[in-house]
Amino acid sequence: MEAAHTDTTGTAGPSAATARLTVHSPGEMQELGRTLARLLRPGDLVMLTGELGAGKTTLTRGLGEGLGVRGAVTSPTFVIARVHPSLTGGPALVHVDAYRLGGGLDEMEDLDLDVSLPDSVVVVEWGEGKVEGLTDDRLHVVIHRAVGSTDDDRREVVLTGVGARWEGVDLVPH
Repeated sequence: MEAAHTDTTGTAGPSAATARLTVHSPGEMQELGRTLARLLRPGDLVMLTGELGAGKTTLTRGLGEGLGVRGAVTSPTFVIARVHPSLTGGPALVHVDAYRLGGGLDEMEDLDLDVSLPDSVVVVEWGEGKVEGLTDDRLHVVIHRAVGSTDDDRREVVLTGVGARWEGVDLVPH
């Protein structure tokens, strides 16, 4: 995993910090998730954006491992949301797939994520344009992959912490 750039000037919006990383394999993507989990606390919203097969669920699997939650973290596409309770006394992981939800925040509100948010880490795949209204503070993870017929596992990952919660947080994994 290589960190390419860190910016804390707010160019991604008010109170935003950005880091750009290159991930070379699914194993590194999962490790990135484990590392990012150390930054997360109850009440955090993580939005994941990327093409199909970009590594959103792989990253979330690493987040689950890092948070020490119960259950295998798999794509919640058909159940919309899965709750993984903590095995270590930390926050639960609520893993949401908003791909099939077209109604924006109204449909998201039906999932009662606002109830889960204060005590959990809520990770939403395909949440861009749908969940920003849940909180002013969020970690937005955008995963870019080579498209088309390729076996290139390299991903460019852009981490953007938005809001006061992420001010001064070093997003570059160590």
